Amino acid sequence: MLTLTFLVKTVIELYVMVLLIRIWMQWSRCDFYNPFAQFVVKITQPIIGPLRKVIPSLGPIDTSSLLLAFILTTLKYPVLLLIQVGVLSLDPMNLLVGLLSLLKSAGTMVFWVIIARSLMSWISQGRSPIEYALIQMTEPMMAPIRRILPAMGGIDFSAMIVILILYALNYLGMDLFPGLWYLL
Repeated sequence: MLTLTFLVKTVIELYVMVLLIRIWMQWSRCDFYNPFAQFVVKITQPIIGPLRKVIPSLGPIDTSSLLLAFILTTLKYPVLLLIQVGVLSLDPMNLLVGLLSLLKSAGTMVFWVIIARSLMSWISQGRSPIEYALIQMTEPMMAPIRRILPAMGGIDFSAMIVILILYALNYLGMDLFPGLWYLL
């Protein structure tokens, strides 16, 4: 049962992160002709395409992707409970758990995208199309911090500041929802 639980949880979380990346790419006006963006669109389009006919976007926010990500995070724990215990619990509290899980997934995704951008800046030095997409996605968060921080001899500390803010928000989630935040 643990293997099935791990597989189901991992598949749902990875797909939610890809959906959140799609939302983030649209919000930051990322180049959708980029190979990385094309991968994200192709992996999400079979489900998002029909949903977009019913649920329109609200400005730069892809509401159909956001709704699907919320539905997946809301259903994740009842499905895992069904696999582990054999009981399906459809409780209204699952909506709060789904929302918190979506927020935590978004924070985790932002963390890993910034880490990937930082590591790729050392390796590819701006020549990779994936790095270009990551730069387009993270620049709206890092540019304001870069304007506030003074220049430190060519070293960019804006990624570190964003990661520290994410850690502070994670600890805030632990303080506000002490038992629940660890389970997400």
